[in-house]
Amino acid sequence: MSLVAFNPLEHRGIPLNDQLRNWGQLDVAPVDPDTSDPYTKCRIIAMNGIEVEAIMFSHHFNRVCPDLEVKQQLAQVRNIEQQQQKVVNWLLPGQASVLETTISYEQVAVDLTGWVARQEPDPHLKQAYQFGLLEDFDHLYRYANLYEMIEHRKAEKIIDQLTEAIPGRPTRLHHRHPIDNVREPYDREAAAPISRLHALTIMAAEQQTMNFYMNVGPMYMEPIARQLYQEIGLVEEEHVTHYESLVDPGETWWERLVNHEYNECYLYYSFMQTETDPRIKGIWELHLNMELEHLRIACDLMRRHDGRDPEQVLAPSLPEPVTFEPNKQLVRELLATQIDWTTLGTGYVQEAHRRFEEYQDKINAERPPSDQVMEDHQHKFGEEYRLETEGPHPVPSMRQNRYQ
Repeated sequence: MSLVAFNPLEHRGIPLNDQLRNWGQLDVAPVDPDTSDPYTKCRIIAMNGIEVEAIMFSHHFNRVCPDLEVKQQLAQVRNIEQQQQKVVNWLLPGQASVLETTISYEQVAVDLTGWVARQEPDPHLKQAYQFGLLEDFDHLYRYANLYEMIEHRKAEKIIDQLTEAIPGRPTRLHHRHPIDNVREPYDREAAAPISRLHALTIMAAEQQTMNFYMNVGPMYMEPIARQLYQEIGLVEEEHVTHYESLVDPGETWWERLVNHEYNECYLYYSFMQTETDPRIKGIWELHLNMELEHLRIACDLMRRHDGRDPEQVLAPSLPEPVTFEPNKQLVRELLATQIDWTTLGTGYVQEAHRRFEEYQDKINAERPPSDQVMEDHQHKFGEEYRLETEGPHPVPSMRQNRYQ
């Protein structure tokens, strides 16, 4: 069946009562960190973020829902979502260090956001993704230098030649007054279905990155590592605010429920189409068949409690599959044109403004860790670490082999 013809609303998945797996079925073998495709790890990390968002959304819904029967239905689906999350996240290799997994997280942020930015039809949403992309790109560069400094390995071991590691918008400039991190939402009545899926996907991915750094940051003994995770972890909170504010708050709980389930179908189907590891592809296919049933249940709930047909808000068929692929040209174009941007209110400006400068003066009163890690790396190795595959940095002032 072709992708264009695949409408999740027309397919029945595995009955919910048949989806529960035992411990042996949940105990999946992890991928090999040395031989697996870097983008297989990216798909695992992305789907973990999607599942975590689905679970947390269901919990939030449970807390405000007065209907016992609905709460019980949510609990049954959520139980299976928990099993899916465990399988997906446990595919990550235990022998990989936290920092190696972190670098893969940032590769997800760069290449998933880059792909979404290229596909997004709404100029306002596209700009939001482009803006955040340049910041996650710089995080990858900072963590890559930390990685060589404390583990004596190079980031190309993890990201291959698929994503570059060069300076983006400097991390010290990511710290903005909180009110300048809030964007205008899309209009639920006018937004294309793909725009709603994009917003939900990137919000979920950034939320999981924020959660990951919140938890793993203090596990390092090295002070500079603890400090860098703390700084970038704070930026990820800004990013979650930035992306979650794109979603129309006027969407009903039922509408949000079907959007979450539809998006899970979309991403599992996408990764099933593009996965290079046959074993992992089988997991994406199994989970897709589970999600088709979750979507059917959500649609029934929407019809009963919202009085609307899900077809009013969902795409009639799945869009083109989400694809992990290099985004080097896009990133370099954005580096050349938007590296000096910041935000003011709900918009973007190229010049620093008073509120931005006052916030910067306070939070950067002491040297930010993202600058210190570069200075420490240069002191130790005589130069910074970069992975440049496409020639010199597009910004001439950033071509010097010193920290930015």
